Amino acid sequence: MSILSMIIALVMIVITAFLLIKGYYPQIILLIAGIIMLIMAYFSGRDLPALIKPTGMIAFDLLAYLKESFSSKLAGVGLMIMSIGGYVKYMEHLGASSTLVKVAMKPISYFKKTPYLAAVLVIPIGQLTFMCVSSATGLGMLLMAAIYPVLINLGISRVTAVSVITACTVFDLGPSSANSNQAASVLNMDVMEYFLTKQIIVVVPVTIALVILYYFVNKYFDRKEEAKNKEIAVEEDIVSVPRYYAFFPVFPLLLLVLFSNVFKIFDPPVVLDTTIAMLFCTLVVFFIEWIRKKNLKASIEGLRIFLNGMGTVFSSVVTLIVCADVFSKGLLSLGFIDTLIGASQALGFGNIGVNGLMTSMIYGSSVLMGSGNASFFAFSPLVPDIIVQLGGDASQMLLPMQLASSMGRACSPIAAVVIATSKIAGIDPFMVAKRNIIPLVVGAVLMFLLSTILI
Repeated sequence: MSILSMIIALVMIVITAFLLIKGYYPQIILLIAGIIMLIMAYFSGRDLPALIKPTGMIAFDLLAYLKESFSSKLAGVGLMIMSIGGYVKYMEHLGASSTLVKVAMKPISYFKKTPYLAAVLVIPIGQLTFMCVSSATGLGMLLMAAIYPVLINLGISRVTAVSVITACTVFDLGPSSANSNQAASVLNMDVMEYFLTKQIIVVVPVTIALVILYYFVNKYFDRKEEAKNKEIAVEEDIVSVPRYYAFFPVFPLLLLVLFSNVFKIFDPPVVLDTTIAMLFCTLVVFFIEWIRKKNLKASIEGLRIFLNGMGTVFSSVVTLIVCADVFSKGLLSLGFIDTLIGASQALGFGNIGVNGLMTSMIYGSSVLMGSGNASFFAFSPLVPDIIVQLGGDASQMLLPMQLASSMGRACSPIAAVVIATSKIAGIDPFMVAKRNIIPLVVGAVLMFLLSTILI
């Protein structure tokens, strides 16, 4: 029966991936696939995941899984991600995000004599900015407006320019990342603690390696392809605001670092979570905006943008988390994890082998789906059950999975950030994916090795 269940689970994974590649709405696909697997598990006599309040009838219990997932996720990580989404939209509305990008990228213009060095220096600076502007597509578009023309004027090819811009989004880091919050939630860890004690340790050396890889890979391909550095005009729609507005997107991050459990600066300690930090910063920025404009109605309009942003994130990210949770319950009910671990142990894989298998699965799924969230949210809830059976450190498995999800996205020609930036530059998204695949595959292997050694 376990073999049949494994076959069913694998077939459902393949069908789900195929439909997601075809552009079907991921929430509904994951939800339907999860319910189908739960039904198959029920009629094959397998035990279903326990419900807090079962209804007594399987048809209603299937919806009870959805209800309980909404209740738990919305009250915790869901509200946190919604507050982040609202703040990000508020920053975009005020023009603070674009001002931050312009300020952060200004040093690049000084490297006129070494254009390829200037290009790859965009990656670490852009990655730091990505921690504050958590939308990969949003950051990509801002960088296309602020730094793409600078790189073109330095003599960098269009493909190289877009390649390094998309490389700025290869790591979902910090408290503003939905994937980071999901990982921290699965680990029952504060998101800042996860960022400061897990992510940074691995990401810093891998970022240095990526800078070196992108330098040589892009230089090689430019020479080989004799790329023409024809400039494509970029329409820059940036709100004119004071330069100090660049501080606003960074404000929540600095607060969370200051009041984190890692440094313990205050005695007695002050407990500050991400949601409260976002709400506090929103109110502070609102009052500054009101004082500057002396227009209460216009300033209140910004708070409407904040609430609308929360709603947008609910419909896009929180619902994805919930539907992916039902999908993972379907896989668990079919014994996917038990069979996977049993097969891995029979092949002599052990912890590292299973970690590598799960990380590769996430990476490949992100490339195929063009989404780091969809792949990571679908498989990350399975980690605690794997760790129970294998033992070891859950973060050692979850961290490379989480980082691989965003690395795979930057290699995907159907990822929104790759398509949007390529369209502006007037090049084929597959050309960008081709430039990214070599450094990001090598980077992913290095990331996995460092995660295994350092975490």
